[in-house]
Amino acid sequence: MQKLVLFTLVAITCQQTHAEFTAADCRELGFIKAQLMCSSCDKLDDFGLETLKTPCKQCCTLDQQPAAQRTYAKAILEVCTCKFRAYPQIQAFIQSGRPAKFPNLQIKYVRGLDPVVKLLDDAGKVQETLSITKWNTDTVEEFFETHLAKDGKGKSSYSVVEEAVDDDDDDDYLLTNKV
Repeated sequence: MQKLVLFTLVAITCQQTHAEFTAADCRELGFIKAQLMCSSCDKLDDFGLETLKTPCKQCCTLDQQPAAQRTYAKAILEVCTCKFRAYPQIQAFIQSGRPAKFPNLQIKYVRGLDPVVKLLDDAGKVQETLSITKWNTDTVEEFFETHLAKDGKGKSSYSVVEEAVDDDDDDDYLLTNKV
């Protein structure tokens, strides 16, 4: 019986030593558990922050695959044109010739929505949804170059989905958000 109790105490101690911190614990330490990749913790030595490495490792998420290797068959950039003033970098990307470089990119205008990118697999199922509110024009383009399949897996072509507008003579892009 004594051996069982001793074994249990040792097991609990070992488990606590190797246990990861909860999201709340990590937040108190200044880490965002959901966004912290373990490869980032390895770089702390370069900046003389070795003391942060242990808690960092307990708060990090294992790097599953390098970001450059994850590709998607299709992407949908959803945004409301009424938000273009708040996100001029997204407006600049959309109104430039850059989207035409990506045949498997669709731009969809959704009333009241902050800019997001939906990444889809071959079957058209959404795999990830990312907020791109803080991205600049070059970052958006680089992201699509890195994460969209280049071999034509997406089968669809670049398109813009807008709401129907009665007056086709006016080229004002804000008409898509008329009430």
